[in-house]
Amino acid sequence: MGQGQQEQVATSLPGTVTEQVSASLAPVDAELRRRYPGDPGTRQPVHTVYVPGDALTADTPRAWGDRALAALDEHAPDAAALAAVLGLDDDLAEAVYARVRAKLEREPVEDLRVDFEDGYGPRPDAEEDRTAARAARLVAAAYADGTAAPYTGIRVKCLEAAVRDRGIRTLDIFLTGLMASGGLPDGLVLTLPKVTYPEQVTAMVRLLEAFEEAHGLAPGRLGFEIQVETSQAVLAADGTATVARMIQAAQGRATGLHYGTFDYSACLGVSAAHQASDHPAADHAKAVMQVAAAGTGVRVCDGSTNVLPVGPTERVHDAWRLHYGLTRRALARAYYQGWDMHPGHLPTRYAAVFAFYREGFAEAAARLARYVGRATGDVMDEPATAKALSGYLLRGLDCGALDTAEVSRATALTRADLEGFARPRRGI
Repeated sequence: MGQGQQEQVATSLPGTVTEQVSASLAPVDAELRRRYPGDPGTRQPVHTVYVPGDALTADTPRAWGDRALAALDEHAPDAAALAAVLGLDDDLAEAVYARVRAKLEREPVEDLRVDFEDGYGPRPDAEEDRTAARAARLVAAAYADGTAAPYTGIRVKCLEAAVRDRGIRTLDIFLTGLMASGGLPDGLVLTLPKVTYPEQVTAMVRLLEAFEEAHGLAPGRLGFEIQVETSQAVLAADGTATVARMIQAAQGRATGLHYGTFDYSACLGVSAAHQASDHPAADHAKAVMQVAAAGTGVRVCDGSTNVLPVGPTERVHDAWRLHYGLTRRALARAYYQGWDMHPGHLPTRYAAVFAFYREGFAEAAARLARYVGRATGDVMDEPATAKALSGYLLRGLDCGALDTAEVSRATALTRADLEGFARPRRGI
């Protein structure tokens, strides 16, 4: 073919075929948009801190931060000491240690859950009423004066028959108290534990709809997390994945699936000594949760460790190594959030998170920059990988592991650019 000669293009299908195919797939297109809207694009906290309802104070996040800083001062007073405990190289340790201390001073808790379930236990009704009302007052005051964690809410008792009325009443008292104190804060999070059937999720939806109607709130204003703590929540009697049906039963209100390490392990008969978030049973449950949640906008959260960093330094260091290792393992498996049960867990939570993002920052930024410039390299990335790279950098920015300026220098991209790659329109 001579230079400049145009290629002849021919087709065989009549135009009506494309129209017919599109018409036949229109319901599927609508279903994809409804069921799989993609990530919501909001910040996901790196952890959730649980405190019993009666232990909540006006300065709980600050108190946790102060106790975490005191633990660092006592058991790892400088970067070299922390590096020796966790096995960090010297250059990384300096950056991580400085950022951990800064985080504990600035924003020690990213997500606070006031617990009225296992951590609170059964109490006389009048006492739980008062505690729920007090929690609403303290949470509202914290948001008003700027001392609240970015995300804050409560975990009520489950919707099983024995505690159903109590859980509903506590939820009502707490939400009503917030409304009386100025309205629902933007960072409000509700957690429904021990869900076993999709019908319980549907019931939670009905409760929230009724509350919204009673107060003239916009439909869908209230969302909630679903805790996966029983085998029935993962695999139903008919062999289907219950968590997938639970997400649909939430009708767009589900914000997260939280794995309950110890209740779930006990449900499967795992002995107490082996109940941990890296047990094969835990890996299976979270893998099912992850696949069920993919693309739905519902996020998966890992569980906790019950090994507390308390006592003499040697024991604290052992607990820190365990917690750091579990957190790094979870991050590698794309579980970007977990539970922390003690202030002493905060140093290793943030050390693990910051090390994870800082270790991979240079490579991720370079790969994304090459992708944007279509430059050659030793890895040929596709749009899906650009999405993952951008999401990685955004998570690092959100938690404080990375700075906006250094990301911009390395990628020549703005945050808006990163968000565009991380959440592309469907079909691109």
